Amino acid sequence: MEPEHEHTRTAARTTSPTPPPTTSISTGAAEPPPGPGTAGGGPLAPYRRLLATPGARAFTAGNLLARLPMGMFSVSAVIMIAGSRGSYALAGAVTATGLTATAVVGPWTARLVDRHGQSRVAVPATLLAALGSLALLLCVRYDAPDWTLFAAYAATATTPNTGGMSRARWSHLHCGDPDTLHIANSFEQAVDELCFMLGPAVAAFLCSSLFPEAGTLVGAVLLVTGVLIFAAQRATEPPPAPRTTATRSPLRASGFPSLIAVFLATGAVFGAMEVTTIAFSDAQGHRSAAGAVLALQAAGSCVAGLVYGSARPARNVRRRLLGCLAAMTVLMTGPLIAAAATGSLLALSAALLVAGAATAPTMVTGMTLVQRSTSQGQLNEGMTLAVTAILGGTAAGSATAGWFVERLSPTTGYAVPASAAALALLLCAATSASSKTSGPKNVPETVPETVPKNVPDSEKT
Repeated sequence: MEPEHEHTRTAARTTSPTPPPTTSISTGAAEPPPGPGTAGGGPLAPYRRLLATPGARAFTAGNLLARLPMGMFSVSAVIMIAGSRGSYALAGAVTATGLTATAVVGPWTARLVDRHGQSRVAVPATLLAALGSLALLLCVRYDAPDWTLFAAYAATATTPNTGGMSRARWSHLHCGDPDTLHIANSFEQAVDELCFMLGPAVAAFLCSSLFPEAGTLVGAVLLVTGVLIFAAQRATEPPPAPRTTATRSPLRASGFPSLIAVFLATGAVFGAMEVTTIAFSDAQGHRSAAGAVLALQAAGSCVAGLVYGSARPARNVRRRLLGCLAAMTVLMTGPLIAAAATGSLLALSAALLVAGAATAPTMVTGMTLVQRSTSQGQLNEGMTLAVTAILGGTAAGSATAGWFVERLSPTTGYAVPASAAALALLLCAATSASSKTSGPKNVPETVPETVPKNVPDSEKT
């Protein structure tokens, strides 16, 4: 889910060894620049061209294997712990501990990845996280004390941000080419939605059809295998960027803290929608259908992400983010209206499918701003901070929606994601207005025209 300073992109046009967008990577022969939305090959043509980048398919395959468990672990842990200890409260507390630990440890792991390289850091960090998952499995299996469950699951916090590492590779391979990076960001967001759509279903199937610990075990194997394949693709790996005394945290970059606030509010949308939908399905007597209903929202987002990637990228990214958040605010009222007016799970499913269409475009545009407000050597750290904000917002949204559901009604709970989307819109509008006044230097409002790298300096005017 990359960032770069304006002066970094300008220098890349004249000094980067990466071939320009108008040059064939394989032969160096000139060819017409295929825009994201050009005719020929259908709507998936931009993604076929993206994956034609040398080495892209190999690291993408490994990354897909590593990312699928991200949607499996929490569901597997809840099923495994609740089935063994008979307590959903304990299961929820353990997973919440893991989420909190990830929010704390994740940015530090990402900083090490930026400083020392993906292969050197991601593999040992993944092995440690896998050991944590296996320790949790054994603690549950052999009735260890409850406190061991918290300690074991907290150890999984070292899991690297595989999605961020993949986005960093795209940024390294297509530095200075905003059109291709827009397609890459859309592709990665669609992959995220696909993994979080399939992961819970796969976990639930494994835990119910085999044995309660099967989801965690298979997830750990997939994670390690995927990261090993991903890390082995050294040709596409961005070079390490050792920190110096002048290196500052991305949080100190102009515009970045306000963007993190927007991500916090957006995360609350996701957390509140999940809890409320489970409660609503349970109230309708179809709790087992909650996963399928939520999968429809992810499916809508996945399709929207692919369609959004085939469209031309925005020149004014902040304005586009405002539009995406406005659309999300409007569409998130759909589930509230459907639940209140009909009380039908079928009508709610349709509303969630439509509401999901605003998710991927919002996340793609937001991550594009993260890319532009973070230096090239801190991409993983910057994106992990954004993901951490989303996780924090998800936890807050879940807690808030839970309060509404228990004290009012499941239908009322749908007011929480709609309100969170509106809050994200207001925060973005406020920061956009302030940015016009202060004029941040490292978050360009518009995409500059790309200057071919093989044109002499005298001709660039």
